[in-house]
Amino acid sequence: MNICILGAGNGGTAVAAELSLLGHDVTLVKTSNAMNDENFNYLVEHGGKVKLIEEGKMVTAKIKRVTRELSHISESEIVIIYIQTSYHEALIKRIKPYLRDGQILLLNPGYLSTAYVIRHCSDIDITVCEAQSSFLDCRIIEPGTIRIGFRNVRNPLGIYPVKRTEESKRKLNQLGFPFAYVPSVIEAGLHNPNLIVHTVGAIMSIPRIEKTKGDYCMYHEVFTPSVWRILEALDQEKMDVMEKLGCERIPYVEACKYRNTLDSKRDAKEVFFWYANMPTRAKGPTTVDSRYISEDVPEGLVLLESLGQKYNVKTGICTALIDIASAALGRDLRSEGRTVERLGEDNLERIIQDREEWFNDLELKYA
Repeated sequence: MNICILGAGNGGTAVAAELSLLGHDVTLVKTSNAMNDENFNYLVEHGGKVKLIEEGKMVTAKIKRVTRELSHISESEIVIIYIQTSYHEALIKRIKPYLRDGQILLLNPGYLSTAYVIRHCSDIDITVCEAQSSFLDCRIIEPGTIRIGFRNVRNPLGIYPVKRTEESKRKLNQLGFPFAYVPSVIEAGLHNPNLIVHTVGAIMSIPRIEKTKGDYCMYHEVFTPSVWRILEALDQEKMDVMEKLGCERIPYVEACKYRNTLDSKRDAKEVFFWYANMPTRAKGPTTVDSRYISEDVPEGLVLLESLGQKYNVKTGICTALIDIASAALGRDLRSEGRTVERLGEDNLERIIQDREEWFNDLELKYA
């Protein structure tokens, strides 16, 4: 398949290399000059060659095209956005001239950026797919070399419009990753694990990050019993909001278990701590003003708080975490965050109604 990946950071580069190894025609596009320029320049100079290191073994992939040219999007069957969610709307506006009818636009992760696609690309007949989390846990350890620490055993995806799920499966499953499909982009967007784990973990790690100057692994140290109770309280608020949106109440640990293991008999909380304590975990966050807070608080927690306000759901823990993070960073994270108003209330309603109409049709079909 012809695939275009937008974003040449850790995840984007690794997935481009993986898809190349699987025989796909891949174009990796650098969308900014903000980060990972050294890695990008290395790939350009070395003909797209990437070394992937996993469990002590190394393979070399060759990405067919590495470029800053967005026009390659028009040639692709599937376009994957692999950049921070803070920049989704701006990028969607930039790529609109190159999108065409019949394409699948996969947002990894999404945080309901489908609403931005509806706002800016409603005149293009594309299917939107949102992923819960990156398919690979990986890091660029030097230009052109990536260490893969973990692979999800399932990668849950949501499709908009929902009626295209089955036809989208046939294309997406050709990519070669182990995909699973959730009822809609709502479940995909709000079950992004970073909304729960990155925010609580990083905020409660602030003194440790600063004291060690980043020589610290959040997953190994922060989730003590007291911090875990904060995480569970936030998770309860998220489930309360999702229930109002018509979604099943699925705790964070159950969603984590579904992504990370095929052993259905294992205790879900045990699976999380097994996952968190892996020795392959990279250090981080290395600074307080990292994406763990500067992306996942405004894009995740602010969205959750805003949805709570719209549907009259109390989100006291969520609100407190936003306030603490804003105070620590010295700026108002709500002012730069993702809200119902910024997504567009009408756009959000279209997503919710699409899900409801599809389920109503299914009930009528099998009544």
